[in-house]
Amino acid sequence: MNCCRSPKNAAEFTKYYQLRWKVLRKPWQQPLGSEKDELEKQSYHRMIINSEEEVLAVGRLERLGQHQAKIRYMAVSEQVSGQGLGKQLILTLETLAQQLGITEIILEAREKAVGFYEKFDYLQVKKSHLLFDDIQHFTMKKHLSVHTRHEVALVSELQGTWHDTIPLSKAMNIQISYYDKAKLITHCDPAFNKNLHQTMFAGSIYTLATLTGWGWVYLQLQQAGLEGDIVLANADIKYRAPIEGTAHCQLDFEDVMGELAPLKKDKKAKMSVTVNLYNGDNVAATFHGNFAILPKR
Repeated sequence: MNCCRSPKNAAEFTKYYQLRWKVLRKPWQQPLGSEKDELEKQSYHRMIINSEEEVLAVGRLERLGQHQAKIRYMAVSEQVSGQGLGKQLILTLETLAQQLGITEIILEAREKAVGFYEKFDYLQVKKSHLLFDDIQHFTMKKHLSVHTRHEVALVSELQGTWHDTIPLSKAMNIQISYYDKAKLITHCDPAFNKNLHQTMFAGSIYTLATLTGWGWVYLQLQQAGLEGDIVLANADIKYRAPIEGTAHCQLDFEDVMGELAPLKKDKKAKMSVTVNLYNGDNVAATFHGNFAILPKR
């Protein structure tokens, strides 16, 4: 059975890039390595792989900013052409983009692929470049609606609370792009949060991660119909790699410990969270925070 996901290890990435090269570069006598560029580490990679671990289709999503992204390097193996894998791949990338807060996707379509993208409501913007002096490309664009999520009003209330009470969160333009009670995703303006090295400022990483953790606790309180003052008791963060692109924070339900039940008895509750900050598919920082929730007096 086929599965669409990101490559998990070096061996899978080798297969992933091999198919990209075989379909998009080899027919034009381009060398191995020409299928890669400098944005690989900060992009989102997806592949369709079968039960025999053969890579059948590949595609990449790269962020151009807080709300814009680009799809590149779409390729389907000739052996499975016409089986709907291209459709599966592009829908997967669009769903991912929506969860990340992307509202516009652009791409450079080869002339023979224009019709394929038009089926998914991509519109031609202009005639673009000629690749290898042979392959005409066309710039295409699609607007994405905000991803459907549970508790829309509650999420908007949380984001408004941040911006109204924490000036830094508004300056950073911290936004919630997805919440479904099992996962919370946030992001911020990449241009504002750069340091002198043009990578994401460590203070901005810490702030985004802290508010994501705080926000999770806030959402749990609201959903439980409880009140309490949320205080960060202690925290630590590990910076794993510099972030050159646009990052996002993600908190998953399985990375949370603690319960709010003590508040019902007018006692302090505790909750521990782990928040990962991603640069593309890669974890660039990990935040561990312990929050105390104090009863309202």
